Amino acid sequence: MIILSILFFVTAILYSSVGFGGGSTYLALLLIWDIPYYIFPVIALFCNIIVVSGNCINYIKAGNYNLKLLIPFLIGSIPFSFIGGTLKIDKEAFEILLFIVLSIAGILLLINNKSYEKDNLKIHNLNNISSLIIGSLIGLLSGIVGIGGGIFLSPILLLLKAEKPKIIATTASLFILINSISGLLGQFTKEHIFYQLINYWPLFLSVLIGGFIGNYLNLKIFSNRTLTIMTSLLVIFVSIRIGIRIFFN
Repeated sequence: MIILSILFFVTAILYSSVGFGGGSTYLALLLIWDIPYYIFPVIALFCNIIVVSGNCINYIKAGNYNLKLLIPFLIGSIPFSFIGGTLKIDKEAFEILLFIVLSIAGILLLINNKSYEKDNLKIHNLNNISSLIIGSLIGLLSGIVGIGGGIFLSPILLLLKAEKPKIIATTASLFILINSISGLLGQFTKEHIFYQLINYWPLFLSVLIGGFIGNYLNLKIFSNRTLTIMTSLLVIFVSIRIGIRIFFN
């Protein structure tokens, strides 16, 4: 648990530095460590909530938010994230889904890393129906596997030039926070899940400290592009590890 806690600590630093929660990588690490798979989503979602709460507070204080952009995504994601959290899937299906999620997320981040440095983009307004559909799909996937969904939403918004990068970072953080809460509530409908969380308190403490440090790094030291590249490489690495585990073991 000590080594896993250290890795969660590092993950929280990297992800909070770019406005994410880290759910996708927490899941990958839990899988590699052979933690019971049915507790994966609960741990990851709870860690998401801890990490992005600080991000949300900092971004909102700075005035970097656009509720008009965020709300349609949340209207779609909240109910579907809860529904996804209530669904039960077997370990093999979970691992394959997680492999797909991490692979796509890592590639999206790597492709779009340059966009994090551009503040003078020409903004394109999104159709509310499109936002609802995107939010619903991300929400369902998030609830099932235990990610906040920001790692998908942020690259999509950057690709569509829906807002400036700083606004998108806030949108992603708020989306992760609310989506994770909804997914976690769905997970709690399953038997005996809630009571097992206490066994993983070192992980929660690690991400609390790591998230605080990550917020500092975001504001003071590294550029968003540098941290995004680091994060994408980490996600791709663990997805390869999972792929090897699934297809070659």
